[in-house]
Amino acid sequence: MIRHTPRERVIAVGLAGLAGYVDAIGFLQLGGYFVSFMTGNSTRMSVELAENLGLGLMPAALIALFVMGVITGSLAGHFSGQRRPTVVSALVFLLLLGAAASQHVGVVSLAIVAMALAMGAENAVFERDGEVTIGLTYMTGTLVKLGQRITAALLGGDRWAWVWYFMLWVGLVTGAILGAATYGWIGLSSLWAAAAAAGFLTAIIGFGMRGRAGL
Repeated sequence: MIRHTPRERVIAVGLAGLAGYVDAIGFLQLGGYFVSFMTGNSTRMSVELAENLGLGLMPAALIALFVMGVITGSLAGHFSGQRRPTVVSALVFLLLLGAAASQHVGVVSLAIVAMALAMGAENAVFERDGEVTIGLTYMTGTLVKLGQRITAALLGGDRWAWVWYFMLWVGLVTGAILGAATYGWIGLSSLWAAAAAAGFLTAIIGFGMRGRAGL
């Protein structure tokens, strides 16, 4: 993350917040399953498979959808060239808009599908040479890097390199708090706010990162 510009880092924090918001909604709607945190789903799937084969179907389906989202986002980014960040972010916006519209007409299952696809696709916004340079929907790696940068600072290295990793985590946590609170207020209609936020971030990326390659 430290190799990215301050503008890109701020956008990454915003996208992490969006991921936390959507994941909290999915978690509450699905009763403890995730639409973006696949480590949690993998653990739940393993435990549930050991107890009852049928119980593992839900997390397995969510994992498959998330991977499909990653593939879709990566393909969209590959074919969009220098416009990768804008195109992938626009894809996330359209998927979340579809999720909001689906729940509005009562097709909740389709909304969940679109949410998981969107969260997978979001990780392709910051991708370089086929590798994700900033993980936006999962924080384990970010927290490891946070600890490493704090250690480096204690040993005389860069004193502030850890701050952006911390902010990325704060972004996701803040988004999750807002998502949980909004879901408790208006249920799945809270997806409209997620779609609006994704559209806003897409506009910012389109204007501020136009012409940049390999993000």
